[in-house]
Parts: sequence; structure tokens; C-alpha cells
Amino acid sequence: MDMETVKLATIVERLAPEMFDFLTSQELETKIVLRDGIELLEPEDALEIVQFSICRGQSGTILH
Repeated sequence: MDMETVKLATIVERLAPEMFDFLTSQELETKIVLRDGIELLEPEDALEIVQFSICRGQSGTILH
């Protein structure tokens, strides 16, 4: 299997639809490169990708 680029929304819709409403539109539009394609992705992998995407999106955010 070759690498595949998909939007985070695609991963969430397929493997973790319960997370969809918790993500911003900007996070859902994030492009993710999957080394082995989406077909071999496991639900645990999807949750890890979601967590990383949220953290990455908040890296410049200052909380008060």
C-alpha cells in the first residue's frame, strides 16, 4: 500500500464518528498523510491522530 493523503474529517467519519461534533471545521480540514493508507488504519490510530491534530491546532493558543 502506498502513502495516502486524506482530510481528518475522512478519518473521523470512518473510524471515530462520535468525535466529529467535538472538532472545529479547521481541524476537520487538516490534511493527514497516512503511511499505509486509510484501509489499514485502526480506530486506536484514528484517536491518536485526532489527539495530535487538536494539540497541534492549539500550540499557539494562550489560555487564561
